[in-house]
Amino acid sequence: MQAAEFSGRVAIVTGAGKGIGQSTAIAFAKLGARVVLSGQSEAPLRQTRALIEESGGRAAVIVGDVSDEKTARESVSMALAEFGRLDFAVNNAGVSPWTGNTVDCSLDAWQRVINVNLTGTWLGMKYQIPAIEKSGRAGAIVNMTSVAALQVFEGYPVYSASKWGVVGVTKVAAREFAARGVRVNAIAPGSIETPLFSTVINGTPSSRADYEKQTPMGRIAKSEEVAAAAMWLCSDAASYVTGTVLAVDGGMTL
Repeated sequence: MQAAEFSGRVAIVTGAGKGIGQSTAIAFAKLGARVVLSGQSEAPLRQTRALIEESGGRAAVIVGDVSDEKTARESVSMALAEFGRLDFAVNNAGVSPWTGNTVDCSLDAWQRVINVNLTGTWLGMKYQIPAIEKSGRAGAIVNMTSVAALQVFEGYPVYSASKWGVVGVTKVAAREFAARGVRVNAIAPGSIETPLFSTVINGTPSSRADYEKQTPMGRIAKSEEVAAAAMWLCSDAASYVTGTVLAVDGGMTL
């Protein structure tokens, strides 16, 4: 990857206040892109913006729920108003509650997870794709799915459904816009060191050691490792890659 590929270009990152989203936003900025930071809480987003600006980058903040169409629309409007274009988007925002099995999962939990993980990803693309097309240069979208879309984990029926759905909308959009200069791919992270991962461990019978044992590489990854994969998928090095699901999982799904 060359910084020249990203210099002067613009990205939206959802869930940019922490974890994979924060690392991805910082990675874009280090390569010279300007970044719109989206998330539900203002303070973490401002922290991400401060980290970007300390290194000489530029970022804008928008606070909102990705499952709200207004947030999706205004994120794109901000990119255009602040930076004049949109080239990339990483739809990363998500939730992963331990809901128990298919019978124990409540309707409220089901609707919340589907709304954020699946509807939020679709709404993002709905507004991002037209703006990327208008930029006049080939662009890319990366949607964050999960190894839960590649293998079965008991106790996560709605999370699995939402992430399988992300794979579906990713592949459909990739097919629809392949000839129109917009590549759409997904990343399926395994066990990644993030606040969300800590919440999962604390809310389930599984321990950190259990997840390490499930991973052939024997460790939990850093969020920067997922961000690096997102940068590759957005780069010219991946110019012939669309509609794929890239597992960044240390071999968990082998």
